[in-house]
Amino acid sequence: MQRFHPIGTPGQPWTDADKTTWYEERKRQRSYRDEVLNKLERIGSSFEVEQYGALGIDAERYPLFAVKCPSTNPKNPWALITGGVHGYETSGVQGAIAFLESKAAAYADRVNLLVAPCVSPWSYEVIHRWNPQAVDPNRSFVANSPSPEAAALMALVAKQGVDWLLHIDLHETTDSDESEFRPALAARDGKPLKSGIIPDGFYTVGDTQNPQPEFQAAIVAAVEKVTHIAPADEQGEIIGCKVTQDGVINYACAELGLCAGMTGARFTSTTEVYPDSPKVTDNDCNAAQVAAASAALDFALA
Repeated sequence: MQRFHPIGTPGQPWTDADKTTWYEERKRQRSYRDEVLNKLERIGSSFEVEQYGALGIDAERYPLFAVKCPSTNPKNPWALITGGVHGYETSGVQGAIAFLESKAAAYADRVNLLVAPCVSPWSYEVIHRWNPQAVDPNRSFVANSPSPEAAALMALVAKQGVDWLLHIDLHETTDSDESEFRPALAARDGKPLKSGIIPDGFYTVGDTQNPQPEFQAAIVAAVEKVTHIAPADEQGEIIGCKVTQDGVINYACAELGLCAGMTGARFTSTTEVYPDSPKVTDNDCNAAQVAAASAALDFALA
């Protein structure tokens, strides 16, 4: 097999030594403290910030926080918003925080809201998809999870002991998926590298077992006012999946161990913002996530 990644032996899965090499080569490129924790400290009195865990590699540097209503109403439904499951997907994190800062208070009397804005803080700092063990958290929302980030979030959700009306998980699809992540994934698993096409625009991922097309359409319609929607490719697909309606594909969320599949909520969606377009700014991407979360709540509560 042709070498396409500097770590490992072509055609063979990474050894523990290879994974250690990969981890040691990661460099911090931004601050979780400055860009996330300091912002959460300024969240208004309508919500409280609760620590639900910490990463074992550095518990002091990487505490895990969620934001919730200080008092819950048993008559109100429950909604979960998650961001930063993939730490390198910046607007997932900053969009969740922007939602808390600008929109969340308007829903506080109608829904019991729980927001985990940065599920994978180490990955946020090193700008990568995987956690320190070279594990993808967004394939790890399963029993006996190999991802401490996923396990901690699942424990937080289970602790609430409620049925969920809504879960929206905020993500991005970036050009680096093709240039960095897919080569690393193929090398890690000892497989040939297969090239793909990065979609130009926003799309959502529904659940194959519970697609909720009208719900997905409401999210796309709201985001379309902020940024452009990804068209299907020549095969009628986005990232290799059949487009079921404008800007929407479906995955088997629970089967694949995706974050969006862990709650069993009636309404679930994974957003995918495209931050590398020359047509958008970072603020546009954050605004798209806010629009998606707001539209999801508006539809589910209607």
